[in-house]
Amino acid sequence: MKREAKQLLSKAIDSLVLSIEHFNRPSNLGRDTTVLILLDHAFEMLLKGAILHKGGKIRSNESTDSYTIGFDKSVRIGLTGERKFLEENEAFSLQILNKLRDAAQHHLISVSEDQLYLHAQTAVTLFKDLLLRVFAIKLSDRIPDRVLPISVRPPSEMTMLFEKEIESIKELLGPRSRRKSEALSRLKSIAIIDGAVSGKSTIPTQHELQKKAAELRGNRKLEEVFPGFGSMQFTSNGFGPSLDLRITKKEGVPVVVVPEGTPGAPVISIRRVNELSYYSLGRDDIANKLGESGPKTTAIIKYLSIQDDPDSFKEVTVGKVRFKRYSEKALKTIQEALKKESANSIWVKVYPKNSKRP
Repeated sequence: MKREAKQLLSKAIDSLVLSIEHFNRPSNLGRDTTVLILLDHAFEMLLKGAILHKGGKIRSNESTDSYTIGFDKSVRIGLTGERKFLEENEAFSLQILNKLRDAAQHHLISVSEDQLYLHAQTAVTLFKDLLLRVFAIKLSDRIPDRVLPISVRPPSEMTMLFEKEIESIKELLGPRSRRKSEALSRLKSIAIIDGAVSGKSTIPTQHELQKKAAELRGNRKLEEVFPGFGSMQFTSNGFGPSLDLRITKKEGVPVVVVPEGTPGAPVISIRRVNELSYYSLGRDDIANKLGESGPKTTAIIKYLSIQDDPDSFKEVTVGKVRFKRYSEKALKTIQEALKKESANSIWVKVYPKNSKRP
């Protein structure tokens, strides 16, 4: 094994052990945040060590001692590179963990005990699988079985646990409850998981969470509000310390590897089965988010050829009515373009004869 790969592997195992230690601690002080951060770090070190061990590169410029590649890039190399070592289901698990860590480290998130157990146990299972597959090392040779996460056996169906979680959130959102902030914090973890498999890598905004909360109060089902849950499930083997728990997509569900550089998108996502969920924005919705008028937004869309990109625009038919709908990718593309050129400048280019028009 290469020296740097060996060092990265050692750091990965150290972080995994620390995450397990914090999971099993009797104190709840910062427990869920610490577990998520340490698990995420363990996998970033493991992925980079695996890439090096397979003969790949983890620096964008090998001639200088520059920063190494990030988590998403490491997942992409492991999933699509010449020396790939990741499976699609494993990439989903890593995306979910990384986005939960992102929310835990940079803002607020509340993860229930059942959820934390599922994420910890699936992480340990995946770490064990990759360690054996890439390095031919058994996790039990590095970590005794007695220290692995131990809890009650989880439900085999993902929706069973999360439907219970949704019911608890609905109670917090009740008319006489003053725990709305707590409800949104707990709802965020579910929205992150849904986004990680549905093609959205950004952390949900407060406005988006409030919208989801309103839908839940309207007695909509879990898979209607969060369609990604309808395509994933947990599978388990064994019990106790030897339990293997994995996140897998349901049979027949198509998967797409998202092109590198796609704004606001993860490495891999479930191909859209609910087009209105993916193309969730109308022209006026984009205008409101940009703080621009409708006509100016139309000019920007035309100038950037947004409607020529099938991942950004689609005419969706509902009954006999056709709606022009845009995706989050379209919004991100426009926002990036407006950092370089003003909306007024674009308006003049698109409608030179109507340059005085507001």
